[in-house]
Amino acid sequence: MGFIKEFKEFAMRGNVMDMAVGVIIGGAFGKIVTSLVDHIIMPLVGLATGGVNFNDMFVNLSDEKVNSLAEATEKGVAVFAYGAFVQSIIDFLIIAFCIFLMIKAMNKLSKKKEPEPETAPEPSAEEKLLTEIRDLIKNK
Repeated sequence: MGFIKEFKEFAMRGNVMDMAVGVIIGGAFGKIVTSLVDHIIMPLVGLATGGVNFNDMFVNLSDEKVNSLAEATEKGVAVFAYGAFVQSIIDFLIIAFCIFLMIKAMNKLSKKKEPEPETAPEPSAEEKLLTEIRDLIKNK
């Protein structure tokens, strides 16, 4: 019974739950960014590079002739699909940039105002008198 209770306490800790929520949101965010890359950014990059589709870029590693990556995959032909790798790098860079922007915005929102330095309380009349006496003794 102690093991189950200990596991329940572990699972219900705030940071474990926060991590679970983060993983779920991260997965959904990854799908959004992948869609952004696949359907918006890469077509623009392809347009800028003369209609090149990075997903179809590959080097055939066999003697069998294939015209597309889909055909090579269907036939089981060994290929070096560097276009998909380039697209994955672009995905990563965009996700990293989006996370950077989100963290930067969250830090800006959560930035606490620097506390103003506390001013020393005004010395009492007795403290002033003792300070004057001390200074007179030092100067003799």
